[in-house]
Amino acid sequence: MLEPIRIIYGKAAPLKLENVDTDQIIPAEFLKILGKKGLGGYCFYRWRYNEDGSLREDFVLNNPRYRDASIIIAGKNFGIGSSRENAVWALQDFGIKCIIAPSFGDIFYVNSMKNMLLCIKLPEEQVKILQELAEKEDLILRIDLEENTIKFKNRILGFEIDRVVRERFLQGLDEIEITLKHIDKIKKYEESMPSFMIPNPRRFIPD
Repeated sequence: MLEPIRIIYGKAAPLKLENVDTDQIIPAEFLKILGKKGLGGYCFYRWRYNEDGSLREDFVLNNPRYRDASIIIAGKNFGIGSSRENAVWALQDFGIKCIIAPSFGDIFYVNSMKNMLLCIKLPEEQVKILQELAEKEDLILRIDLEENTIKFKNRILGFEIDRVVRERFLQGLDEIEITLKHIDKIKKYEESMPSFMIPNPRRFIPD
């Protein structure tokens, strides 16, 4: 059982870049690291560090204003590129709980939702407004998955999310637990199938 998530409350950081791919989120040389813990140290590695290992002052997440940010407001096509679940783990270990963008790489989006990293799609105009607000002053967002709303500065934005994904977050369910919730319907469907279509495990056991 995963930890249910209804509310995400935190500071937003504007990452005004488009087409951020998974290799930029975590470079391939760090994929050999086993486990999830510690991957945050390599998140956005080439953007965060100079060659001598010092922090780059021109990268937004190195700005002291955003070091405690838990929400990223990014440009379109965030998470494109090769499939690597490590990119999701690195973001989470870095402290990111939600990414808001106009669009996402398909595989990254699926991996994120499986790992309870919330990805919210908003129209590009709304994303730009949020980015501009986050640049000007501290932008604290309250994201409510029961209401499907983002609240900030007496304003409310609505967003859409797949029903199954929403259920996963609100109830803290993994894929197996979601399937087991519908076991009665699955059994009923199997019982309605012609006998020749029902798998027989013994068919594959040698005599």
